[in-house]
Amino acid sequence: MSAATEEDLSDIERDGLQLIRETNGIHQSEFWKELDVDSRKGSRIIDKLEDKGLVDREDTVYDGHNTYYVTPIRDPRDLDFSLLMAGDMLSPFVGDEEVNAQSDAFSQWVMSLAYEEY
Repeated sequence: MSAATEEDLSDIERDGLQLIRETNGIHQSEFWKELDVDSRKGSRIIDKLEDKGLVDREDTVYDGHNTYYVTPIRDPRDLDFSLLMAGDMLSPFVGDEEVNAQSDAFSQWVMSLAYEEY
């Protein structure tokens, strides 16, 4: 997500995005209550955030009512790939191949993890 995308948001849309990020997901029926807007305005805010690729929503039932569960879409630049690394070796589990736990690549990666200095 680019800064330009977020700059295009109104203050209430930014507040809504922040709420969704802070909660790491919220039911739409709770979202508009937390923002202190009516359900129609809350739905429009989420529509705009979804159109901009900032949130995702899926159908769900909450408190016996049909609603949506809205989650933030993470910017891939914010992901921490260091968890896949052991020294300068990338985890053998990354990729399409099945990894044999008896393989040298896996053993070397595990040994690198064991001997890393923190």
